[in-house]
Amino acid sequence: MGRNSKEKIQGLATEVACELGVELVNVELFKRGMRHLLRATIDREGGVTFEDCEAFSRRFGVLLDVEDPLPGSYILEVTSPGLDRSLKSPKDFQKQKGKLVRIVTKEKVGNQSFFVGRLKETRDEGITLILFRKKEAIEEIDIPYGMISNANLEIDI
Repeated sequence: MGRNSKEKIQGLATEVACELGVELVNVELFKRGMRHLLRATIDREGGVTFEDCEAFSRRFGVLLDVEDPLPGSYILEVTSPGLDRSLKSPKDFQKQKGKLVRIVTKEKVGNQSFFVGRLKETRDEGITLILFRKKEAIEEIDIPYGMISNANLEIDI
């Protein structure tokens, strides 16, 4: 699978997302035996519905069939990011301000590398988390984006 094919697929997915008024969060391509699995993740303010996923799948599938950027057969999967969605870009963090997040860092910040806290602030260079103990705020910690290995929303009950 060449770079041009992946760029073509990304472009087609972006085109469909714009047409349908949804945000394209991610496009992933996996090789599964003789087939490809193409997974598109979409979102919108207030969340996506089954109908949004269905409409995106139908339109994207037609474009893929016409443009034919994938050799052989493929399985198309369209999904939402879910309640515990991953946060990858500064824009992702900014949209989730005030929410509970789980952060794993590449190196220790302070004396730990795993944090669960409320996302207080986002800046160009990183984020500020409010950490809690027994439901009481105990500390604020700054984490640069470059130190974040993995970040997800935490389901807030």
